[in-house]
Amino acid sequence: MNYGHALRFGALTGRTELVEELGYDLAMVPEWTGLSWLAGRTGRIGLVGRLDVAEWNAAVLGRSAAGLDLLSGGRVALTLGTSGDVAALAEAIEVIRAIWDASAPRLTYDGVHHRLAGAEPGPEPAHAVPIWVTGDDPAVLELAGRQADGWVGVHDPERPECPRTANKLIDEAAMAAGRDPREIRRVLVVTGDVPAGVLDDGFGTIVLRSDDEAVLTRFARETIPALRAAAPGGLSDRPVRPAAALAKRRGGIDYDGVPESLAATAVEPGDRNYGRFRSNYLRGGSPGLLLFPRDPSEVAEALAFARRHPALPLGVRSGGHGVSGRSTNDGGIVIDLRHLDAVEVLDVGTRRVKIGPGARWNKVAAALRPHGWALGSGDYGGVGVGGLATAGGIGYLSRKHGLTIDHLRAVEIVLADGSVVRADEHENAELFWGVRGAGANFGIVTSFEFEVSEVTDVGWAQLVMDAADQAGFLRRFGEVASTAPRDTTAFLIMGPPRRGRPAVAQIMAMVDSADPEVIVERLQPFAGISALYQQQVVVAAYADVMDNAHGGDHQGQGEPVARSAFVREITPAFAAAAAKMLASGVVYFFQIRTVGGAVADVPADATAYAHRDAGFQVTAMGIDDKRMDALWEASREHFDGLYLSFETGLGKVADAFPPKTLDRLRALKRRYDPDNVFRDNFNIRDEK
Repeated sequence: MNYGHALRFGALTGRTELVEELGYDLAMVPEWTGLSWLAGRTGRIGLVGRLDVAEWNAAVLGRSAAGLDLLSGGRVALTLGTSGDVAALAEAIEVIRAIWDASAPRLTYDGVHHRLAGAEPGPEPAHAVPIWVTGDDPAVLELAGRQADGWVGVHDPERPECPRTANKLIDEAAMAAGRDPREIRRVLVVTGDVPAGVLDDGFGTIVLRSDDEAVLTRFARETIPALRAAAPGGLSDRPVRPAAALAKRRGGIDYDGVPESLAATAVEPGDRNYGRFRSNYLRGGSPGLLLFPRDPSEVAEALAFARRHPALPLGVRSGGHGVSGRSTNDGGIVIDLRHLDAVEVLDVGTRRVKIGPGARWNKVAAALRPHGWALGSGDYGGVGVGGLATAGGIGYLSRKHGLTIDHLRAVEIVLADGSVVRADEHENAELFWGVRGAGANFGIVTSFEFEVSEVTDVGWAQLVMDAADQAGFLRRFGEVASTAPRDTTAFLIMGPPRRGRPAVAQIMAMVDSADPEVIVERLQPFAGISALYQQQVVVAAYADVMDNAHGGDHQGQGEPVARSAFVREITPAFAAAAAKMLASGVVYFFQIRTVGGAVADVPADATAYAHRDAGFQVTAMGIDDKRMDALWEASREHFDGLYLSFETGLGKVADAFPPKTLDRLRALKRRYDPDNVFRDNFNIRDEK
């Protein structure tokens, strides 16, 4: 039968886009496919799936929710009810939360309604996804108090006392389970006017059930502002943590004193998402508190809070990739800058770009690509801007365009006293000098201004070669790499010989040219160093080369050991010493980065990075600190300084900076950080 009604498409999408524009905080949708579609059509609003667990496999729902939360940037919440047994709802909550714990071993769950037999956990959501339950059955209310993160009730004008009665039952169940009733968010669904006393009854979220544009607009413009203004004690996003989470707090931290602006996103050891943030790329950590500021003023607040805890270690994290590992710690405070990640073009004519410290270099490269620009960094796109751009920046474009810091024109930095200042060649010029090579000692940079380079497509080569004669290979590589035209920068990676396998070396080289003939001409000498086992040479955008990092959270473990040095040339004696290191079994990773060229064009005293005459930077990694030291000391005669970014020996600042440079830096330290707040990452202070 055709009743003549026109089909309407896009009504759900249109209304959700409208309420996001009107300033609503969340949209609740009783259907998963629609919710997933809305995630791609919105950018801010929270997405709440209202689902019947009787229609879902709990493990599948857990993975689906985690995946959507990751894709939407941490905007998902679940409201669960059941048309069946409440016990099945309780089991479903347990299974979902177990799935979200990606650090757990394979899962076994033997419930009456849900079972898991060796299930792989994960993925872990982008944030701690709240699980609310809905229903007014006493068993559901008891479950809300015992187990859920919130309860969703529906206002019935015929029974206005029901929400108040439900809250009383929830509170009693929570206290019986050893929980603080404030842990359970109270959500009330209304169809029109908000009932009087709703805030006094403890409801913190009001959901309007309507798809009428006029009703939605009037509610947003009249009711929402009135409710927010009437909220008792003002609005606060400070979470209420369960007793089990509070029990995991570390000693010596004033957790209740975390600034209001940072409290909602702060992560503690007992939080569900702690495992996502505790470690960095290489090192496992157990910080007592992680703070996530979103702008310079919040960075200053985070730093002021940290200063109230002078006995605790302080880590500052941009991307969490630093080899020193000091972007995490044990029992201390970490200021994580991931939200300061904007890339903004300030002036097209001068190629002036402003970049936040929390941006990753692959994002930077992608943002610059449409303009035909690039900014050399390291060799891995997942590295954060902040750490690298205050240390040096030896990358695939260095011999042609210089270090990353050579393109730096200004910084905005939060100093130890909490002041936010600008530093460039004219304003705070001495501080600007120190930031370019030893920036971690003076403050937290909240933005960088770079003058980037014009770079079209580049030649990118990966060569795998015979290295049976490791000393000979190293010597020949040094000759070829150091005499190559400066548009060519080559890195070398070698590992220890493996029994039954040929010793190999891998060369990664970039040619700043899109001309195939030029690229082949530049690479031919490298291909002639030894027998070539495998090769790949392409013409590609620089951004494609830097798109080599996974997007997940860091899960480093242990305590890696790294040693760094500069050498002016790869002499036969150094090549023999390096081959001996590789044969020792102590070193599992050995890399040489070619510098010189444009790096050496900059005067040694122009920046705190002073080793401009080096031809190569050398890094070795192992797991035994004492044995690594013994090997490194045996080769010291070949070294001329070190690069801090690849060193874990924190006491080696005298090797990193020549005496005059170090004296100048220490004078700056006394001026800008007299209390030695920034002491945990290669402290330059002279304790004498």
